[in-house]
Amino acid sequence: MTHVVVVNDEEQYSIWPSGRKIPVGWHEVGRSGTEDECVAYIEQVWRDIRPRSVRERLMP
Repeated sequence: MTHVVVVNDEEQYSIWPSGRKIPVGWHEVGRSGTEDECVAYIEQVWRDIRPRSVRERLMP
């Protein structure tokens, strides 16, 4: 099964099965592949797992 990498407005990542409607509030980032490939990509790009609103609130 092929998956796509998705991200929401809080910059939180997930994977979603290809061909299924992506939930409201999420959008594709342009990466697809096997589940393992998508998870590996997310591990590379999603270094700070705190939601964007939390990161912004804690910035000096």
